[in-house]
Amino acid sequence: MENPTTKLPSLTLALIPIVSTLFVLGIQLFYFGDFTPHIPLAIGLAITSLVGIKQGLRWDKIEEGIFHVIHVSLPSVSVLICVGMIIGVWIASGTVPTLIYYGLTFVSPQIFLAAAMVLCSVVSLALGTSWGTVGTVGLALMGIGAGFDIPMYWTAGAVVSGAFFGDKVSPLSDTTNLAPAVTGTNVFSHIRNMMPTTIPAMLIAFLIYLTAGYALYEPEGASMQRIQTITQTLEANFTISPWLLLPALLVIVLAVKRMPPIPSLFAGVLAGAITAMIVQGSTIHELFTYGNNGYSISTGVSEIDSLLNRGGIQSMMWTISLVLIALGFGGALERTRCLEAIVSTIISKVHGFAGVQTAAASTSVATNLVAGDPYLSIALPGRMYAPVYRGMGYSTLNLSRAIEEGGTLISPLVPWNAGGAFVISALGLGIAEGQLENLLYIPLAFACWVSPLIGVFYAYAGLFSPRATPEEIREWKEKGELVSDISAMNGSYSVDSQTASATR
Repeated sequence: MENPTTKLPSLTLALIPIVSTLFVLGIQLFYFGDFTPHIPLAIGLAITSLVGIKQGLRWDKIEEGIFHVIHVSLPSVSVLICVGMIIGVWIASGTVPTLIYYGLTFVSPQIFLAAAMVLCSVVSLALGTSWGTVGTVGLALMGIGAGFDIPMYWTAGAVVSGAFFGDKVSPLSDTTNLAPAVTGTNVFSHIRNMMPTTIPAMLIAFLIYLTAGYALYEPEGASMQRIQTITQTLEANFTISPWLLLPALLVIVLAVKRMPPIPSLFAGVLAGAITAMIVQGSTIHELFTYGNNGYSISTGVSEIDSLLNRGGIQSMMWTISLVLIALGFGGALERTRCLEAIVSTIISKVHGFAGVQTAAASTSVATNLVAGDPYLSIALPGRMYAPVYRGMGYSTLNLSRAIEEGGTLISPLVPWNAGGAFVISALGLGIAEGQLENLLYIPLAFACWVSPLIGVFYAYAGLFSPRATPEEIREWKEKGELVSDISAMNGSYSVDSQTASATR
């Protein structure tokens, strides 16, 4: 969204809505002990609007910016709705119980966390959606982890690490296509350039989860009895069969064939519903209820009841409402040019390539924290920093990697971000009910935060930081993107905001 008539606010004025929002959010979280960030973000939206009015913007223009960002992200909200239906219907069909049953039967508890990360990465790579992976396979893995008596936050950390790895490098992922689009690079070159950070980060995470699995699980009689109780209860309440994995297989096949994600997920809902009627004996009215309100069962085994009583569209409404408010806040910050003012100040202060690379990744992380929108955290720094890389003679592949890692991978680690809110709801971490210890999944999602750190290390070490090729420079010249207004003065770089905006 271009906004040439609005002057760029001063840094102090631009920081007012952000600092105020974080202050109110801190009161809500740490003073009141209430993890419902909706109202603090709504207050932040109002403060941002007042800043815009002070800048001379009319309300209708601010409103236009708010609803533009919401509109762009509505497909993600649709995915949330589909995943809510899938969770409820796949539990009723026996697909999720079957995954839990076979997981408890055939997977070694000691390697469970490492295997969970690998499984989620493979599924997410095939589906091209971290959210779909977390809401389906991730949910089943939470049940297996509960059966092994592994803390929820450890299992959630492994699920998030694997699921968002696949989202980061899958050519079917929206964010994987967005990052090269806003920086002017090729999607497959972008994916190849992420391998030097992705592979070490995944190996480090794998080894940590493998070590933790042996440390956390103790093969005692009580644990084996717990597993036996869960598997017997599942057999008593559901028909268990490999055929019940067909709805999940259907979704994966459709994704591999590059079918759009929403029809693919809804096809999974229909396949699960048909399976539930044929195999489990569910009625159509019951399936309508499961799709809307979630599945409900009382087995007398608390681990199973707490895991399987979930799903449905209504279970996603807390997350959807949070996502819409956060997106509106991000849209207001962009329309009033507050984010642009902050990023422009950062650009004018950084020194050398390593400083620019660190600043780009940090800007993506900060946008995730403030605006709550993973898409904005990729689009904004991608648009703003691209001329800086061109002016320095470095390939914008460096930038696309920085914003992908600071945007996609950090999104699930921010509880009020769209990604973090979904993870908390879909995996049943119970944060809204006061189970704040489950927020430990954030530091335990090792692959998500190790990868950006490796990228920053490479920048300072001069490793895997490609310079612009003659072909890239020629392409920039042909498109008029090789800017000449980036000047190096005492090692610092600045960029004209209108030039930066033109790259979006």
